Formats: sequence, structure tokens, C-alpha cells
Amino acid sequence: MITNLQANEASRLKSLPKAEVHLHLEGCFEAATIAQWAKAEGVALPRPQEDLFTFSGLADFLGFLDLACGLASTTQRLVELSYGLSQRLADNGTGYADVIFNPTHWHSWHGRLGAMLDAMDAGFKEAEQDGLPSVGLCVSLLRTQSADEAIELVDALHDMRHPRVVALSVDGNEATAGRTGPRFADAFRRAGNVGLRRTVHAGESSGPDGVWDAVNLLGADRIDHGVRAIEDTALVGMLSDRQITLGICPTSNLVLRVYPSIQEHPIEKLRLAGVRVSVNTDDPALLGVSLVGEYGLCRQAFGWTDEITKAVARTSIEASFANSDVKSNLLEGLRAW
Repeated sequence: MITNLQANEASRLKSLPKAEVHLHLEGCFEAATIAQWAKAEGVALPRPQEDLFTFSGLADFLGFLDLACGLASTTQRLVELSYGLSQRLADNGTGYADVIFNPTHWHSWHGRLGAMLDAMDAGFKEAEQDGLPSVGLCVSLLRTQSADEAIELVDALHDMRHPRVVALSVDGNEATAGRTGPRFADAFRRAGNVGLRRTVHAGESSGPDGVWDAVNLLGADRIDHGVRAIEDTALVGMLSDRQITLGICPTSNLVLRVYPSIQEHPIEKLRLAGVRVSVNTDDPALLGVSLVGEYGLCRQAFGWTDEITKAVARTSIEASFANSDVKSNLLEGLRAW
């Protein structure tokens, strides 16, 4: 899917000041770590370690996330996972990330959201003290949850007011869950009222309707994926007019068969139509991708110049939920790149 970057090109893209706004904690498990934890817990893996991240489609992929997250059953394992994510960011020259996690995947932590947040926060704090990038957490609903469960989550987040939490999210398989915007509209409205930002997975396994719902019913500040908006000219115009950023993950869309090739991926068409696009990894360890590699892929496939690359990086920083100081520092560095 991507040709190997020349060392100097990879080095330049690593030095590019940027943020990542569509990244799942559940997608940052290393195969060796999963195998080690599974052995310790006496859990059988679905495939040999060397083929562990070979998925037949989105449903297989999501099922695997439940297995992997179920193994992260101790505070120390969550600390280790969180610190490792921060190291991955630094290895790609990423200055900040909004990290999505979905409590429903983490069976060992059900009913203990506060303790789970504290464990992850400990890992991220340790990383920051070691000079690694800062992270904000986007707590995600699963599409199959009920309206009452969604409101319960928002109320819990409001009561906790955890400083690491920056947003409410919703993810999961759109194709199997059906239309979920109306069900979660009240929860997302409440989230906005209590100061949480809102980011919504839409326009991946379903078409443009999900993106319309994300904006009109859920008040999305940002759309995760959103690529199938390209199928609706009016929707593209609306996203451009409102300057709503899409958190696009090119290789993820190819691996999970949303598009057959990078040449047919619509990120460049969306950008040229005036839609704000950012480049992200989604689930980097599980998909075997890096943020530097994703930028390189787009530069190779679409002929992105340095100026276009800087513009996309600028969008990622501006669309992130980082605080103003972090944004200012990254934008200052970007101007000098």
C-alpha cells in the first residue's frame, strides 16, 4: 500500500510539527504484548502471533479489540499501554494527540471508569514527565448502547471532571448498528452543555447519512473518518462552509476495504473541495502503520507539496482539542518547517 520512504523524507516528515486527532488506545497494542498477557492469563489467541493482526473485515477487527482490551486487566498494564502510546507519538514527531477509548471494550474495568481513567492518566503523566507528547482522552460510546447508557456516561464524566478527558465520542460499526444519531442526540447535547467537545465516527462503513446526523443531531466538532461524504455534493459543501475537520485514516480505510486502493481514496478530492482534512493512523499497531508513513503515502499518491503538507498538519493542530499553549507552540514550529 505504501512504498518505503527514503530516510531523508521520513526524517523530514517526522520533524513536521503536527497533531493526531483520530487514534484509538485500543489500536496501540503490540502483538508481543498481547501474546505475553494472553499466556499469563491462559487465554487462547485466535491466530498465531505473527498473523495476529490479519483481519477479515471490520467485524473481525472489532471483535479482536474486545479480546485485547480484556487482557489489560491491571493498573500496571494500562499504565504500560498508555506510556507506549506516548512513545509511539514521539517516534513520529507528533506533538499532541486526541486519543479515543471505548469503555465497553475493557471488560475488566466495567463499572470502574474513574479508576481506569486514573490508570491511563498515570501512564500519560509519566510519559509527559519524560518529555513525551501530551494527550487528551475522548471517551467513546459504542453504537449499540442505549440512549440511557449514553446519558449515564455523560453524567459520570461531568461528575468526575477528569482533567485528562476532553471529549465525548461515538464509534463502532455503522453498517450493523444502523442509524444512531437520534438515539444519542440528547447525550451529545448534554456533553456540549457541560464543556466536553464532540467527535463522531461517521461516513466509514455507512454512507453520507451518518455524517449529516453527526453534524445536525450530535453537534460534532469533528468527524472521525467522514470520507464517504464525497458521495453527497451538498454534504461536501456543508462541511466546507462550516469548516468541520475530518479525521481521515487512509490506510485504515484500505485495510478495512472501504476503498480498494489509495488512488481511489477521496481525501484529495475532499481537500480540493475545501473540506478541512487531517491525516491519522486510527489503530497504528494493529494496522502496521505510522503517522509519518501516512503523510508519506498521501504525498506519493497525490503529489502533495511541502505547502500542502504543512496546511494539512496545520489543520490537525487547529482541529485538535489541545489547550491553547500546546497549539501555539506547535503552530509556531510549523511556520518554521
